[in-house]
Amino acid sequence: MNNFLVHDAKTKKEMLKDIGISTIEDLFKQIPELARMESLDLENALSEMETQRLVKTLAKKNKTEYISFLGGGVYNKFIPACISQVAQRFEFLTAYTPYQPEISQGTLQVMYEFQTMTCELTGMDISNATVYDAATACAEAILMSVRISKKTKVLVSQKLNPQYKAVIKTYTHASGIEVEWFEEVPANTSDYACVLIQNPDYYGEITDIKPVDALLIIAVDISALSILKPPAEYGADIVVGDVQSLGIPMEFGGPYAGFIACREKFMRQLPGRLAGRTVDAEGNQAFCLTIQTREQHIKREKATSNICSNQALIGLCATLYLSLMGKKGFYQAGYLSAKHAHDLSNKLSEKGIKTLNKNFFNEFVIEVENTDEFLKRLKACGILGGIKLDARHVLVAATEMTTDEDIELYVQNV
Repeated sequence: MNNFLVHDAKTKKEMLKDIGISTIEDLFKQIPELARMESLDLENALSEMETQRLVKTLAKKNKTEYISFLGGGVYNKFIPACISQVAQRFEFLTAYTPYQPEISQGTLQVMYEFQTMTCELTGMDISNATVYDAATACAEAILMSVRISKKTKVLVSQKLNPQYKAVIKTYTHASGIEVEWFEEVPANTSDYACVLIQNPDYYGEITDIKPVDALLIIAVDISALSILKPPAEYGADIVVGDVQSLGIPMEFGGPYAGFIACREKFMRQLPGRLAGRTVDAEGNQAFCLTIQTREQHIKREKATSNICSNQALIGLCATLYLSLMGKKGFYQAGYLSAKHAHDLSNKLSEKGIKTLNKNFFNEFVIEVENTDEFLKRLKACGILGGIKLDARHVLVAATEMTTDEDIELYVQNV
């Protein structure tokens, strides 16, 4: 079990002497006594065999056989089996994200392919090779627009995913950026750095977006682009989103990966890693990192972002998903998602349950008498019926994984 080298007493003493203290406890003197814990309330240590038995017992408490109609940014999507087989190969699954060009041509090529596919779907000229998630992508895009426009006021839709809104508030709180939240886009937007709209919005509604006099940021469900037209076609300058719906398991909420794509003229302000394709000294195809805007590569104060984590492994999974599905399979998954959602909405309407959306892709809001009772009744039948919005409204989603039998069971038990 002793598979690492610990510091011996002599080494510890030398280290403490070098930093000018005599004991390890002196390191923590600056922490107030009230903030310290005397001890951790932990049970006695277990053997490996006992630990395995305990973990399996705890795991049995998880109920995993529910039929899911949950959405809100995380969806139960079909995942081809070979994605995990390829992604877990040792060339990709490492303790460190490899990107040195001399040893990691495969990883750099995957990043390049991911960027290319993202651009094809969004209609943008350039994309980064992922950031942490969609929420940080939204916030980073706002900071990006402020740098480009030199304006400090931004407009953000109230119908944005609540998690995205929370991260935006955190980012802008101490940045001198004034965020104004809107229900409808104002007639005059020329005083603002950007207008951020989610389409379809958090409630599933597909928005008819008009031109604005500011940078237009669109937050997308990338799977919806299998059917809906690319944001570039209705004036987007920056497109952000998450790739969870591209072959990434729901996994109790993460990790996922976000992306930011934009028009070519803004690429110098695009945060995150960008992989480029070139040729080596012998004329062979080669890949490398380019447009170095991360704090790891340039002075921190010149960086476009200091915390835009790259999710290379998740990006790899998304790239594999799109490659395996192809245009036809990707469209089919989107079509089935929309079909199942509209079938469920129509059947619920026949039972007197009203759908509030006029136009939606695979997600919609229903009105019920009592949200808690409604969802509790479905859960007792093995169905996760949606996300509670308030006392009378539920956000419901369907995907290609939803079957006709699932829909019938849902309708029978409401």
